[in-house]
Amino acid sequence: MPASDSSSDAPPNPTAPAPRSHPAGTTGRVLAVIAVAVVVLLGGIGTYEFVASHSGNGTTLVVYTYESLLGGCGSDVLTRLAQSFDQAHHAQLDIECVSGTLSSLLIQQKNAPSADLVVGLDEITGPQADAAGVLLPYQSPELANVSPALVDELAPDHSVTPYESGYLAVDYTPAFAASTGGAVANFSLPMVASNSTWAKNLLFEDPTTDIVGEEFLLSEIAFYETVLGSDWTTFWKAADPNLGVSDSWSDAYGAFNASDPSSPGMVVSFNTDPAASVVGSSPPAYHTSLYHWNGATYGWRTIYGVGIVKGTQHLALDEAFVDWFLEGAVQSQIPTNEWEYPANVTTPLPPVFAWAENPPGVVPLNPGIPYASIPGSLAGWQDEWQTLWNKAHG
Repeated sequence: MPASDSSSDAPPNPTAPAPRSHPAGTTGRVLAVIAVAVVVLLGGIGTYEFVASHSGNGTTLVVYTYESLLGGCGSDVLTRLAQSFDQAHHAQLDIECVSGTLSSLLIQQKNAPSADLVVGLDEITGPQADAAGVLLPYQSPELANVSPALVDELAPDHSVTPYESGYLAVDYTPAFAASTGGAVANFSLPMVASNSTWAKNLLFEDPTTDIVGEEFLLSEIAFYETVLGSDWTTFWKAADPNLGVSDSWSDAYGAFNASDPSSPGMVVSFNTDPAASVVGSSPPAYHTSLYHWNGATYGWRTIYGVGIVKGTQHLALDEAFVDWFLEGAVQSQIPTNEWEYPANVTTPLPPVFAWAENPPGVVPLNPGIPYASIPGSLAGWQDEWQTLWNKAHG
């Protein structure tokens, strides 16, 4: 997802997981029941504005988000939830699904903000928006039911409040698992770097064009620097000549098909993918692995949050929205609409989540890259990665 964030449209093969929640997508406005769609321009960004037949009463809150939020803009789930908030708070939610990165749009509108709230800033775009001074900190009382680690990894200053999380992971096909004698279940980056067959079977997303690619790059940097105590560039220097890259997560999953022997054996994605791919009572068509090393399991945590936009004129209502987003009505919809773990630990998980790769004792890699360092360091890491890639493929 960033220089131009990827769309979260479902990939075209039947073994792909359900659509993912990324902080990007085509823009739509949802108030309740969708009636008319018109093309408009918002700050130079193309959007689809959906005008609802329900007009609501009370204070209007403008919420920026991504197109796949809770089933997608205009979905029955999102519409029903928005109506419940409207009725409880004598308000009207104007939910606009933004094309491009949420952080970029907020920064672009810094001197004349159009939104009151933003839903979908993550562990990369959240620090960028925070560093630009476009968010207002808020410590919700509902955080009593949220792991402090999620708060610390997303925004220790409470500029963004986590509402869901998961782990970056590597999905693998049954054929590749068989070819490795099951070793891929204990996937490790050093194995990819030292084994050309593994490297040739790994498809990842470009860290200069896609948010998942950025997360993979940061996970690799954190693993090499903090776990191995090595220069992070050694992985790319060794693996680059054999790796496959896609412009976006959607493209990567378009090429990954567990039933096709010619498919890449592995793809960088998310730990809940097997759960999302289950149809009926059948087991998933593929499995996934986090990072393993010396008997420990490591993972880069993907965290999404909601923030209050600096300049809002409705602070008390904004805070009520943040609280509501961490409560049961919203949180219970996250597992099978977002395919992430609800931030509220009291929220029950559906049985299908038993197929997700979430072993106890996972060591998050995120603390290896301090929150405040991301805005100033990411571009340099991307440039360095691009130089190494060009050298290997030039």
